[in-house]
Amino acid sequence: MSRRLFHTGEMMKASVYIATSLDGFIARENGNLDWLPNGNSEAGGEDYGYQEFMTTIDILVMGRNTFEKVMTFGEWPYQEKPVIVLSHGSVEIPQCLTQTVEVLFCSPRDLMERLAQRRMQHAYIDGGKTIQGFLREGLIDEIIITRVPILLGKGLRLFGPLEQDIRLRHHGTRAYPNGLVQSRYAVER
Repeated sequence: MSRRLFHTGEMMKASVYIATSLDGFIARENGNLDWLPNGNSEAGGEDYGYQEFMTTIDILVMGRNTFEKVMTFGEWPYQEKPVIVLSHGSVEIPQCLTQTVEVLFCSPRDLMERLAQRRMQHAYIDGGKTIQGFLREGLIDEIIITRVPILLGKGLRLFGPLEQDIRLRHHGTRAYPNGLVQSRYAVER
């Protein structure tokens, strides 16, 4: 497990857990996720290791667009887990979520230092632009990608331009009966 020591003296790990189409998109151009399979584990479906992953994290970090998309799901999926929404502008947080969701405007590095000061140890980074920003600053330790067997042709990409290569070390791949393929990677330093 790769961890980074911040000037606060605290260790912090950041992970990505996300699904993409086979051609690398995380959503349609309009943000729609209708192509994702329903992995409702409560109804007896496969959750692709999501609940197990969620037990390892202390906090979720996402951008405003991802937050607004999650708000359309109906029920808030993160229960009492703390969530940070990174945004340059204002974000409307429903009253029922004000105890667990906060909005911040800061760099990924500044955020990780703040989280380390709060004694957080493992952050789940979600949303295309947010993931890209954390990758550019060298703050992602682990990437778990589940590839869905569909070609969208266009949409919102997971990865964007980089100033340098980011090498990954493969930790394993699992194929599911419905054709989904999940791979785990550690970011090499």
